[in-house]
Amino acid sequence: MFTRLPASWFSNIRADLLAGLVVALALIPESIAFSVIAKVDPQVCLYASVVIAVTIAFVGGRPAMISASTGAIALLVGNLVSEHGLSYLLAASMLTGVIQLILGFVNVAGVMRFVSASVMTGFVNALAILYMITQAQELLLAGSMGAWITFPLVAGGLAIIYLFPLITKAVPSPLIAIIVISIIANFFEMDVRRVKDLGILPTGLPYLDFENWKLLPLTLETLWIILPVSLSFSVVGLLESLMTAQILDEFTDTPSDKNKEARGQGIANIASSLFGGIAGCAMIGQSVINVKSGGRGRLSTLTSGVVLLVLLLVMNTQVGNIPMAALVAVMIMVSIGTFNWATFKNLKIQPKMTSIVMLATVGTVVGTHNLAIGVGVGVLLSGIFFAHKVSQVFGISSELSGDTRTYTVRGQIFFASADTFAAAFDFKEVLSKIVIDVSHAHFWDLTSVGALDKVVLKYRREGTEVEILGMNEASATIVGKLGTHDKPGALERMLDH
Repeated sequence: MFTRLPASWFSNIRADLLAGLVVALALIPESIAFSVIAKVDPQVCLYASVVIAVTIAFVGGRPAMISASTGAIALLVGNLVSEHGLSYLLAASMLTGVIQLILGFVNVAGVMRFVSASVMTGFVNALAILYMITQAQELLLAGSMGAWITFPLVAGGLAIIYLFPLITKAVPSPLIAIIVISIIANFFEMDVRRVKDLGILPTGLPYLDFENWKLLPLTLETLWIILPVSLSFSVVGLLESLMTAQILDEFTDTPSDKNKEARGQGIANIASSLFGGIAGCAMIGQSVINVKSGGRGRLSTLTSGVVLLVLLLVMNTQVGNIPMAALVAVMIMVSIGTFNWATFKNLKIQPKMTSIVMLATVGTVVGTHNLAIGVGVGVLLSGIFFAHKVSQVFGISSELSGDTRTYTVRGQIFFASADTFAAAFDFKEVLSKIVIDVSHAHFWDLTSVGALDKVVLKYRREGTEVEILGMNEASATIVGKLGTHDKPGALERMLDH
């Protein structure tokens, strides 16, 4: 019946439907918990999860990957909504989609290869730590309000989350924890914070949110306010999405189109903003749950969004009565599951520079509460350390034959090794000829070419003949364009200085 339909949709119907159902059940508590982090009504993140999941099912580049509202994005909202209003968040989300759409067309997936594994690890660990910090703040708030019963409820929720799978894994244990804690809190009429206390919950289908968009001033000032937020959303969203896509590629042994995924994330975020939702991205945890539950096609992603919407419409009252203690327990579980616990062991065995990059990424993110800045610092440090390491793989040896000395250069000559290259020559030695053999070397940039110019011109100033041997084609091209030692008047200009 479905033989003519795309395999990415209907090659695994039963398993995809069941996997999507499991994911939808898990999306409810997480989406609500992320709304707490973003300081918005639960409706904003719940509608976003529905719209993003449904949209990405059609336009994404990685089948079976789950995208929705996420903690990584929620953590970046900061005070945008409290200071400027929801309309600015919607505008920032739309601009995020536009930026991601453009990046998808300019091969952003190729750029992401420069994000090292240590930066990725730091990103994930920092995300987990920020999750835990936000839950600690919720617990402190409960304590300040005198609702000390919140603490045993959280402990009970965690016990259910980790012990219920020993009985069965057919139903997500976080969902069971929410149901049990809700029943207890409602039966005993406990005075604790509930989801309905946070703000508006969905009461109908997602709708085009023209009312909030009308409140947005279309000025340059608005653009300067939302642009930094949108850039952070875009970087963090694509980083987590492409990292998740890579994980699923390896798990399912199937390829994905990561540039298409970047474009799909952009389209989904534009759609989410139009329907009053926050920007989102791929969810590592839920995507892994999906494929482990048997999901392999786009149908599983679509099912998660559709079932989530149905559950929200049918169980609106029940969702509003969920105690915040249950969501805190869920988010603590997410934090513990997100953190890479092998980090502590790896710190002892991996190179120090790798550990420094990871720790710097974590420290920057936790200090600034901005994942994008942390990733930027991590990538910068990775580049600096890599340049330092490559500069060490460099050497010059020399051999004297009569009144001619031959210098043999090995390694990469660039801004980090150029000074070492220039310092290796003895300009005081009286010789009639110098031979510089660069057969095993490569000149990469303006600094390295400048060092070569300095060496050649210094020898010529002393009346020594200089011959360069074995320069490869790429090096010869850059030296020909940027070098001055063979240009007319080069020696005279040096003497003038």
